[in-house]
Amino acid sequence: MIALSILVTYLGFLIGLGWFARRSFTGTAADYFVASHSIGPFLMLMSVFGTTMTAFALVGSTGEAYRTGIGVYGKMASWSGLVHSAVFFLVGIRVWALGRRHGYMTQCEFLRDRFQSNALGTLLFPILVLLVIPYLLIGLIGAGSVVRSLTVGALPTLFPGTQGGIPPYLGSGVVAVVVLSYVFFGGLRGATWANAFQTCVFMISGVVAFVVIAIKLGGPSAASQNALNSNPEKLIRGAAIPHLQFFTYLFVPLSVGMFPHLFQHWLTARDARAFRATVIWHPICIMVVWVPCVLIGIWATSATLDGALVVPANHPPNSELAIMVSKLTHPALAGFLGAGILAAIMSSLDSQFFCLGTMFTNDVVVYIYGKDRFDDSQKIKMARCFIVIVVCLTYGLTLLEPRRIFTLGVWCFSGFASLFPLIFAALYWRRATRAGAIASVLAAVSSWAVLFARANYGLTPDFLVMDMMPVTWMILASSATMFVVSLASLPLPPNHVDRFFIPEPGQGATS
Repeated sequence: MIALSILVTYLGFLIGLGWFARRSFTGTAADYFVASHSIGPFLMLMSVFGTTMTAFALVGSTGEAYRTGIGVYGKMASWSGLVHSAVFFLVGIRVWALGRRHGYMTQCEFLRDRFQSNALGTLLFPILVLLVIPYLLIGLIGAGSVVRSLTVGALPTLFPGTQGGIPPYLGSGVVAVVVLSYVFFGGLRGATWANAFQTCVFMISGVVAFVVIAIKLGGPSAASQNALNSNPEKLIRGAAIPHLQFFTYLFVPLSVGMFPHLFQHWLTARDARAFRATVIWHPICIMVVWVPCVLIGIWATSATLDGALVVPANHPPNSELAIMVSKLTHPALAGFLGAGILAAIMSSLDSQFFCLGTMFTNDVVVYIYGKDRFDDSQKIKMARCFIVIVVCLTYGLTLLEPRRIFTLGVWCFSGFASLFPLIFAALYWRRATRAGAIASVLAAVSSWAVLFARANYGLTPDFLVMDMMPVTWMILASSATMFVVSLASLPLPPNHVDRFFIPEPGQGATS
């Protein structure tokens, strides 16, 4: 009950934060969708980092470390730290400059204009939506699992089937409603403020959880030695991960270049200097979050309490981190740490829900009927309605059979990464054509669908092609198609291409 009370209080605070953000809302579409381009360096760092750290990073990394060992850190965290910062520098700043210059709010708007192709925007919208929904599922599934594990014993008469814990369907539903509330009222400014606060919460709580659990297990050295004695393969990278698989994991983090919610966050920057802290500190923040989670997952393989394993063999999927926190810390501390885990999950859900509402409004309704057909109030209402629909749809999908969060996340990120050649060519290759762009998208989608089906629709955890990650072949297919088809088709008019490569007067360094 103590943990449950703290979680409820925390969720209530977030609703209040959304209401406060609503009071700062100016009522314009620019303020609702891109926070009037007013976000500075600290909020940019916290919101971008919080958006990229999902249940995949906390719940998923702990669970994957529990199953496969320490190699999960090298597979995702080390590559992500390097690749994410490179993408923010090479893609994010240029996207911001072009967005400010031409008034873009979504990826589809930018790419449709860049390649002078309405068909490209129409093709890309449903693909991005279908890729974001699994990302949302990762968050809601993780939230339900965490809430269940942390509240076991709280309400035994109401929920005997889950040993008194809040059932996953109820926990996921409550989290979805809370996120919906502050996104609905506060817009992207509310989501940014909530992201910044929640990022601080989950980073601090993660470090505290690591320290407390390590002390409970006799210290980091003793806990690691115990895991080494019981499960030595968990601490040897090469035993579980082939070298080609390890190195081709570097393509997975390229997904951040095509995340529609990150695209929107980039556009909120006050100026180019707002990206500096994000590029520099993002890898360090990843280390602060991933190291404790991965080590806790490894310790969970052998940690005992009163002679019994802390994490039983028949535990629910995706619950390893929450079980370690609930059993090895004080209930009050478990409540705060649980709030931190939910903070990481919700700091991604809000941006993802919001970006889908923005895309629907700008890339479907406004695109079909014209920019002058609707005023700002009508655009905001349409975005809010679509967000509600997406929340309900995503929640309904969480009621189906749960999948491993880490595996689901890798396939979701692989889909976004397969589209990275499109955004990179749009920003850096003048000779890229509309035919090449469309062909590249079709190649990415086709290769993803074929490989996903061969992996038994995500049920085969370590599906490889010639010992390499499937994303390698997706990126190769989309890149080669973009290159060959662009060279074989007519180039775009030079005066149009110049709009995206020649800075306007006074914008040289910034653009």
